[in-house]
Parts: sequence; structure tokens; C-alpha cells
Amino acid sequence: MRIINQQGPAIRSQLFSRNLAILLFAQAVSITGWFAVVTAGGILGRSLEANPALATLPVSLLIVGAAVSTILASWTMARVGRARGFAIGATVGALGSACVFVATLTHNLALLCGASIMIGCASAFSAQYRFAATECVDAATGPRAISIVHLGSVFGAFLGPGLISWGEAWVAGAPFGGSFVAIAGCYVLAATVLLAFRPITFSNEEEITGGARPLRVIARGRFFIAAVTGAAVGWGVMTVVMTAAPLAMHVVDGFSLAATAAVIQAHVLAMYLPSLISGVLIGRFGAGQVMIWGAALLGATLIAGLAGRHMLHYSLALVALGVGWNFLYVGGTSLLVRAHRPAERFRVQALNDFSIMGISAVASLSAGAVIQVLGWNGVLYGSIPAILVGAMVLLWKGSGHGHEESTSSMSLDSPRSSCALGTQRVRGGAQARSHPTSIGAPES
Repeated sequence: MRIINQQGPAIRSQLFSRNLAILLFAQAVSITGWFAVVTAGGILGRSLEANPALATLPVSLLIVGAAVSTILASWTMARVGRARGFAIGATVGALGSACVFVATLTHNLALLCGASIMIGCASAFSAQYRFAATECVDAATGPRAISIVHLGSVFGAFLGPGLISWGEAWVAGAPFGGSFVAIAGCYVLAATVLLAFRPITFSNEEEITGGARPLRVIARGRFFIAAVTGAAVGWGVMTVVMTAAPLAMHVVDGFSLAATAAVIQAHVLAMYLPSLISGVLIGRFGAGQVMIWGAALLGATLIAGLAGRHMLHYSLALVALGVGWNFLYVGGTSLLVRAHRPAERFRVQALNDFSIMGISAVASLSAGAVIQVLGWNGVLYGSIPAILVGAMVLLWKGSGHGHEESTSSMSLDSPRSSCALGTQRVRGGAQARSHPTSIGAPES
């Protein structure tokens, strides 16, 4: 197959499209709820629950809500489309944030937990922004489109924890209640903007020749295995460490809420700022290599965290954790889009996100008990097996050559219509697209 090289202006015309601008904005404002619960959930749980082992329950249920809603999110979008599906998810987030306000006002732990589940459900919908971004550009530009959408979370890194710090006492008798009222407004704004998203449409030829295969066939492919394993390890380790960090800092080691929020902000910045270069690195070195670097950075997290309990140690550990997560998550998403055909995308995306968030939920549910029984060091030591398994799978699955065996030329080498404004329409339902010949190989 003849490969048509992408020129700079053509790539820029895709990356500066209306759809990507909408997704970037929505990511920026809708993710504030997630970060707010991560920052304040453990603290609120500790104040409302006498058993300290259950302090992280609201944060854990946030991730449980995301895990159980991944299939619902994909099913909804398959039925009503991306735009309406995204707006529905943001609306659920607004309702969840309003419930947090009521929970803090009435000191109701059960309502707080239910609200966390709703915000987690909203995150399952917003997690699909990255998939929608890849559908708006061609294959070679996909990693950069994912990175652009993730950059919106940099704003959320300031706004989420910032609203928690600023709004702690906005409403008398409802700690952090005012913060979540403002966050509900962010979700409403995101829902409004997302209705302007123009979803992708595939040509009839592509849908017919690239028919859906059974999930068991797709799940055996090495692209799928590497994508899910790497992203799941990144999410699992990140979740357990980030859930435990505010408790270890604020409750155990006595750091102020402002200092704790600052470290969480640095961590979130480290999760998303590397998106400025991660897409470029994937294009240069390949997604598999970048994901291996991510696993190595998770190892650096443990080294920094075990070196001491000062502000510097927490900061270095959480920053390394964030960068490692970014490399694994963006790399995993880049691999996943090569593991399925257009007609399979909603089912594969649902299975991928369910696997990732399910592991994250287990990690988060165990964080409170682990830090209560074994302490901060126990959380770090407990992450070692997961990092080793993830690194070995990436090295194993990335060592082969040739295209993904389970994907025909219609999935790895097939065209996909672009919904980016300014991109030329596909002639005859086909357009040459390039893919690397192995997971670790650079993209053409």
C-alpha cells in the first residue's frame, strides 16, 4: 500500500478543528468534579465516618461509579450519538455535585457516597472524549489529538483542587459545600457546549467491509492486550497512591490542606502537561516504547515515596506518578484505536474502560484499609507487583513484528473518514493511512 505522508499544514488543520476545541473545553471544565472529590473526598469521609478505614470510601466509590458506567456510556453513545451522550454525562455530573452540597449540609455519608458514584458515572462519559478525538483526525494524527484533549485537564488541575481550597467555608455548616455548587455550574456549562459537537460518520463501504468481530477475537490481539494492561497498571497504581496521599499528608503527617492541595495540583499537572510531548514521542518512538518509559516512572514514584515523608518526597513521588500515568494512558489509547474496526469501536472502548476502571476501583477500595493497617509505605510496596507485571507484558507483547494478526487490512490499514473541519472528504470511501509494523516501532 502506498503511504501518503502527512504535511504540517494538513496536520494543523485537523488539530485546530471545531470538534477538538469543543472536546478540549469540555475536558477542562468537566473534570473539576473528579479532582475535587479526589482532593476532598477522603477528608470529608474521615469527618463523617468514625471508622478511619472507611475514610476513602467516597473516593473509592467515585472510581466504582466510573467502572460500572463505562458500558452504559458506550451503549448510550451508540444509541444517541456522541454529542447527546456527552451532554447526558455532564448533566449527571451536575446532579452529583449538587448532591455533594446537600450531603455536606446534612452531614450524610450515604448521600456523599451516592454523589461520588454519580460524578464517577459522569467521568465514564467524559473518558470517551479521547476516543472521539481520534475519530476526528486520521491515524497518524491520533496520538496528538488525544494529547490535545488531555491538556484541558491542566485547567481542571487548578480549578478542582482550587475550588476545594477556596470554597471550604463559603457555606456555613457545609464544609466544601460551596465548592461543589460551583463545580455543578462547570458541568452545566460543559453539557451546553458539548451539544455543538458534530459526530463522525463512516462511509458505507468501510462499515460493510470492516464488519464487527466477536470481542473474544479482538481481546486476543496483542495491541489490545498491551493497551489494556499498560493503561490498567497506570490507572491502578495512580489511583491507590493518589487516594492515599491526601490522608498520609493531611491526616497522618499533619500537612496543611493548602499544602496537600498543592501537591495534588502538581500531580494532576504532571498527569496532563506531558501531553504537550507524549503524542510527539509516540509518533517518534512508538506507543510501546513510551508506555515502557511510563512503567519505569511508576518505579521512580516508589523510590521517591519511600525515601522520606517530607514535602519534597511527596511532591517528587506524585509528579513521577503523574508523568508515568500519562505515558501509559495516552500510549494505551493510541494502541487501542489500532485494535478495532470502526464498527467495533463502542464495544471495544467499553471493554477497555471497564477493565481499566474496574482495576482502579479495586485499588481505590483497598487504599483506605492499606494505609490504615500498613501506612504510606505499605501502599507503595503493594504497588511493586503491578508495575512489574505491567512492564513484563509490555515488553512481551511489544517484542513481535508485523501487523496485529487479528485485525485485517480493514482495521489497521483501512481509512477512516475525518470529521475535522477543513479535512478533505474521502474519495470512494478510501484514504491511505499508515500504521507502525510493531507496537514498539515508530509510527510512519
